[in-house]
Amino acid sequence: MTPQQIKTQFGRALSQISKGQLDPAEVTLKSLLLPTKGAPEVHFHLSRIAEARGDTKGQVLELDRALAKKPYEKTLLKSAIEAYSRLEESDKVLGLYDRLISADPKSNQPRGEKAVYLQHLGRFDEAEKILRSLVKRVPRNGEIYRVLGSGRKMPKGDPLLEQMLSLWKDDQLPEMSRMHLGFALAKAMEDISATEKVFVYLNRANALQRQQAPYDPAEREAEWRAYLDAQESDDYTTLGHDQAPRAVFVTGMPRSGTTLVEQIIASHSQAHAGGEMGHALKQAVAQFGPAQKMTPLAKLSEAKLSHWAEAYTRLVRRDTGQTEGVVTDKSIQTHMVFGLIARGLPGARIIVVHRDPRDTALSIYKNHFKLGTHRYATDLADIADAIKMFRRSVEHWKQRIPDRIHEVRYDDLVSDPEPNARALVDAAGLDWEEACLNFHNSKSGVKTLSLMQVRQPIHAGRREAWRKYERELAPFIEAWGDEPWD
Repeated sequence: MTPQQIKTQFGRALSQISKGQLDPAEVTLKSLLLPTKGAPEVHFHLSRIAEARGDTKGQVLELDRALAKKPYEKTLLKSAIEAYSRLEESDKVLGLYDRLISADPKSNQPRGEKAVYLQHLGRFDEAEKILRSLVKRVPRNGEIYRVLGSGRKMPKGDPLLEQMLSLWKDDQLPEMSRMHLGFALAKAMEDISATEKVFVYLNRANALQRQQAPYDPAEREAEWRAYLDAQESDDYTTLGHDQAPRAVFVTGMPRSGTTLVEQIIASHSQAHAGGEMGHALKQAVAQFGPAQKMTPLAKLSEAKLSHWAEAYTRLVRRDTGQTEGVVTDKSIQTHMVFGLIARGLPGARIIVVHRDPRDTALSIYKNHFKLGTHRYATDLADIADAIKMFRRSVEHWKQRIPDRIHEVRYDDLVSDPEPNARALVDAAGLDWEEACLNFHNSKSGVKTLSLMQVRQPIHAGRREAWRKYERELAPFIEAWGDEPWD
């Protein structure tokens, strides 16, 4: 095969991949293995095909073959890190991060990403060592201080705090850096019990984030109502067949205890934590259209619902490496498509987590979310409206699919763990195991803001944190009005 023929075949394969023609693309690429002597580019695109099919093990096999030829190629390393992270092969992931750092020793990003990964593993001391070295390299980067603070409690008298306070006074500090620093300082003030200063930094940090990601409550309300209207039906009888692994959706407002609930279930020998995958809603939009243009549920055939369910399950397999048992899906926005889930995923269970709205609001406001997500989180009155909307959504679906929804109250769970955890595991369709109360001993990674909390046993001290900030939460309490708290 001539170089020109190889180039033509390779271009054909890329075109086939872009069109979703995975089988022809695989045949085309494999025909190039011999004439190119196993070129890493060919193996890389074979890995893309495996990923699209939900075959993470096949993906890493092809990536390893490509890396054998180009061990320091950054694109390959980043893809391999993502794939091996799904398989929870932490030693392999850390080794790949080290190689990525070696490939670009002047870049701070791979160092920071490795530190965050170590935090997810609960290896906070190792993460802190890396982050402190980054503080020395880029002392004006506020995001590093925020990430560092998320994995440790600031002790009184720590020189790092003085450094942060000094940086805060710098009028030339870029606004994005100041935003991150504001969240870091608020956390530090709470750590040292200077609660009167927490909202000084929080208010500024949230205002800066609001500038970067404005919020339109009317737009959000319209989107939610459009999803409800599209799923209105006289029949929510489940169609199709069971998917493996079986999904257990854990949903609630951010910071409401969904991570705790997920970890309790995922500590079961037949369950696995999937985290916030989001594929149910994303695939619904991809296949049936966005909110205002979504094909009505009543008009969806069994074949179309099955195609949606199969696509969802394929992506769950890709992201978790699981092909059987139970996988928890902790996607916050899942409540938008409860009707689709009830109709199209026969074995799926839905668990809704509720928490005292004042504690939920406080925790939301204190935390930085990825820019552009949870835009309401930067204003206390908007947080009140968002929680109310979520409650209305749950009530709407409880009237239509009451037998598919199990509700758990976070405050009850932390006050009296065992009976509530037993009910939770039963709702997930699993038999009780004592390990479900010992989730904090798990060595698995945690992809959540609740990095430190899920490494601790359940304790009632997590309740009523809002009382320390009742005055500062006045805008939320006023916006909440006369609606009951529970």
